[in-house]
Amino acid sequence: MDPRFSSYNAHLLAPNNLWEADSHLRLLKGQPYIYHSPMIQDLPRTIPGIYTIGGGRQIGKTTLLKQWIAALIAEKVDPQAIIFFTGELIDDHHVLVDLLQTFISQHQSQPRLYIIIDEITYVENWDRGIKFLADAGYFHNCIVLLTGSDLTLMQQARMTFPGRRGRADKVDYHLYPLSFKEFLQLKNTIPNLNSHLTSAIPSDEILHLIYREFNYYLIHGGYLTAINDIARNGKIALSTLKTYSDWIRGDVLKRGKQESYLKEIITAIIKRYNKQVTWHAIADALSIDSHKTVAGYCELLSRMDALFIQSALLLDKLTAAPKKARKLTFTDPFIFHALKQWVLPPEGNPHEQIVKDTEDSIISSSLVEAIVSNQYRRYYPTYYIKCEGEIDVAYVHKNAVWPIEIKWRNQLRPHDLKQIKKYKRARIFSKTNVLTRIDSIPIEPLPLALLKDDRDHPLA
Repeated sequence: MDPRFSSYNAHLLAPNNLWEADSHLRLLKGQPYIYHSPMIQDLPRTIPGIYTIGGGRQIGKTTLLKQWIAALIAEKVDPQAIIFFTGELIDDHHVLVDLLQTFISQHQSQPRLYIIIDEITYVENWDRGIKFLADAGYFHNCIVLLTGSDLTLMQQARMTFPGRRGRADKVDYHLYPLSFKEFLQLKNTIPNLNSHLTSAIPSDEILHLIYREFNYYLIHGGYLTAINDIARNGKIALSTLKTYSDWIRGDVLKRGKQESYLKEIITAIIKRYNKQVTWHAIADALSIDSHKTVAGYCELLSRMDALFIQSALLLDKLTAAPKKARKLTFTDPFIFHALKQWVLPPEGNPHEQIVKDTEDSIISSSLVEAIVSNQYRRYYPTYYIKCEGEIDVAYVHKNAVWPIEIKWRNQLRPHDLKQIKKYKRARIFSKTNVLTRIDSIPIEPLPLALLKDDRDHPLA
């Protein structure tokens, strides 16, 4: 094996002691909370093909792959049949082809090979190399698993490898930050959580716990490093915040972008968080001359799964309105806090500033609305409705619109219902402890509604 990849393949030397020998698993083992994603069991075992996992930086893709390797070995797969490469150490598709040809030729006696290439989008012309090997028949008995932090990975794979992906029903996976439901299941603060979701509303004690944990979720989101920081030390470490912002900055610079522009645009997003904006309006407020430049940076952040560009909905066509203003939110509260710490560093303790932000009525309302829109976008096309006022979230399912108005406060005013009551299937998520109706519109405790709607969704 190329010695550059030795540290990534501890399973070859210590398969019976992998959780100690592998650096990722060893670090994971020492955490207060260890998450076992359902994806570990859903990933392929027997059907050859080219599979992809997309997801943002620092989301845990590499650790998940190591957990998958450990699961394969526990299921009696020969460790010698498994290889792990990282695209960050592979220059181009020529080197990639040579590495894979060498490994496959040296293990022809294996009935099945498991080839993992992490962050493959770092490899120049990677798709040409994978296509060549697939066309040449090298992958006939291989499960090839590719990961990337650029979400165009899946799109490129589908376009480049038609008919070459294999016979599995599912070949593309997406790893997200933990949803609020997954976070609660991880902590197990509320044992038998699902049993409390079958009734219209749980007991006051359970609902109090749900709200308490949701307030924590506003701070750390679904990022395991931040969750474990708070579990261990009561605060998110500055190094955790900086590691994420450094990755974002580094990945953007590798794509030929300018750090100064990135910083300006992120600052503009934070100051206009979850508000209707146009590319022109953002550009006019910055030193950046072209609205196309602003759009390009935001689209790149979206491809990196860091930013959700929420378009207005064309109600007659149930598609995005390309000419209307958009709303911009980061895909997880932790990303908001990490990037704000970079572009608008506080004078005092960063974690204390995060807590202040989550206690601020305006900022917390924007963060909560972003949590809702980002949960639904995992499963459905998700928009907002631009009207006399605004409907915060509108997702499309079964050729129909499902509108949601979000009011992160205890009291509702008649004005709050003016727009939402015009729509069928309307719901209001509020900071309430009871389930009520006004003009036949259900008003639901927001964290509880998120938990119930996340209950039966298939793996993303």
